[in-house]
Amino acid sequence: MSPDQKILSQQIEQQKQNLRKTADQSRSFIELSRSLEEEVEEIIALAAKGSKVIPEVNFNDIQKGEVCADLTQLVKKRGCAVIRQVFKSDRVNEWNEKIVEYIESNQYYNREIEKRGLDQYFSQLTSGRPQIFGLYWSKPQIEARQSQELAVVRRWLNRLWDHNQSGKSVFNPDRECSYADRLRRRQPGDSTLGLSPHVDGGSVERWLDEGFQNVYRHVYSGEWQRYDPFAAAHRTETKEIPSPAVCQMFRTFQGWTALTSQGPGEGTLQLIPIARGMAWILLRALQNDVSDDDLCGAKVGRALSILPDYHQMLLKALVPIPKVQPGDTVWWHPDVIHAVENHHQGNGYSNVMYIGAAPVCEKNQVFLPKQADAFLKGRSSPDFAAEDYEVDFVDRAQLSDLTELGRLQMGLV
Repeated sequence: MSPDQKILSQQIEQQKQNLRKTADQSRSFIELSRSLEEEVEEIIALAAKGSKVIPEVNFNDIQKGEVCADLTQLVKKRGCAVIRQVFKSDRVNEWNEKIVEYIESNQYYNREIEKRGLDQYFSQLTSGRPQIFGLYWSKPQIEARQSQELAVVRRWLNRLWDHNQSGKSVFNPDRECSYADRLRRRQPGDSTLGLSPHVDGGSVERWLDEGFQNVYRHVYSGEWQRYDPFAAAHRTETKEIPSPAVCQMFRTFQGWTALTSQGPGEGTLQLIPIARGMAWILLRALQNDVSDDDLCGAKVGRALSILPDYHQMLLKALVPIPKVQPGDTVWWHPDVIHAVENHHQGNGYSNVMYIGAAPVCEKNQVFLPKQADAFLKGRSSPDFAAEDYEVDFVDRAQLSDLTELGRLQMGLV
């Protein structure tokens, strides 16, 4: 249940007073702004020249342990990466075809009309065919999540983090929890799925929740130089306000696997590739030009919006991902700002499977039994609206479709 708005406003006002007493937030904001302006200008200059902005890593190099240190550091600086050729294209093309068959043979479009409106996160999709599909348990999705290829990729991504806290491991970087997410099948010409710049995984909580305060303790204490976006300390202790827009699991990276070729102008992903950007967003809300009961427009139970009125400096660095091919994967840190292009101006479908990295930790293991129960019953993943399309779907993945690794990742061993 969402908190009462009056009470929430009082909490925000009180918390901002507390944080302003902790440090000179105006001075910190000015200093951090100067530092980030250099990154913004660097990104603008690279994009203007047509140079690479989003780091690109070859899957074979990850397998062989041959990713150079400079590229690894660039991935951490940008907070995102495209990892190329994770899956063979013929395998991915088969997945794409099977998903189409799964959707059409089970008459998804007719069922979607009946349940439209349950998912308020994409409430603007009020007419026409859907572009985001509330499907979690198709066999291709299961096969991809439990694949050895993604296990290798996610192990490498997890190990970009400092996963220790006071001498203890916050999470196991070498073991993954499966996190069931949806599908995107965006048809050419679509203009309904554009999403403005935002961050998932919590909005007002980032200022109010004790766990988040500990994550960003150096930012709030005036020691923003010490803030490390890849320090896992306290990341698994955050408490998000339940909502279909908020992930209950800890993810080291959000991500998706490309099922089709897609790139700039084709209705795909945009990023502000600055890993430290969240520190600036947090301090921005504490400046004197923002109302005492406001956090730059942050809303409970929604994605954290990044708005021109408050965040224009960072928005100048918004860039599209490069062209990707079937089998490529795209990954971004959970604090990295991202968006979706308003209009798909390409000629073919822009299709992806959303699959992130959620390593084994106490927080994620609490979530797994709820998700496993949903899988066994064909219900929607617990983090999303209870549309439950797949309860009676033919050819839905079953327990027998899970490999030993898949069962382990689902917590079913």
